[in-house]
Amino acid sequence: MSSLVHKLGLSTELSWHDVYSLDDPSLLAFVPRPAHALLLVFPVSSAYEKARHEEDKSLPDYSGTGSKEEVLWFKQTIGNACGLMGLLHAACNGMTRDLIAPSTPLSHLITDALPLDPTSRSKLLETSDSLAAAHASAAAEGDTTAPAADERIDLHYVAFVKSAENNLWELDGRRKGPLNRGTLKDGEDVLGAKALELGPKRFLRREEEAGGGELRFSLLALGPSLE
Repeated sequence: MSSLVHKLGLSTELSWHDVYSLDDPSLLAFVPRPAHALLLVFPVSSAYEKARHEEDKSLPDYSGTGSKEEVLWFKQTIGNACGLMGLLHAACNGMTRDLIAPSTPLSHLITDALPLDPTSRSKLLETSDSLAAAHASAAAEGDTTAPAADERIDLHYVAFVKSAENNLWELDGRRKGPLNRGTLKDGEDVLGAKALELGPKRFLRREEEAGGGELRFSLLALGPSLE
């Protein structure tokens, strides 16, 4: 994931780091701070699908556009690209956007996407040769074979970012739009106790309450590079 985001134009000052615990201070201390974004990998369980449909029923389709948007959101229309969507949502929002180099795929994407409506933004991603090339190159570096676009996958990625207005946003291209999960204090990052409660821990609690015992969760944090 770090290789991909760097190929797309994010400064090497930031990299993705594994988060080994949401509660143990000694394990959380291994993650460089501040954390600017989180990328949660979670199972698409029946409990999650039920909660998603229930919440989305009362929400309008997002129609935001322009530079005054608090966050830049992309609707996912590319099969099995939720990891790429999560990465784009993490890199193109909050303080991270300031660390994108000019004249790179990410900088061009943001410039081109901002004036567009969500449907046109999706088409922009679908036709981006630079995104496709970087994605394929990074996938080839992995240890497992990348799935086909039409292969059924039961894991999904969602990004959490903190906006300039101190709101924690859940960004998922499968939803109807960006979801404001609550306000953080100045100086609080997305790996702080409140952000974890408003974000990733909600997913874990839902599975616990459903009684399914689904534990296939992983979390990455985007923070200062160690090298």
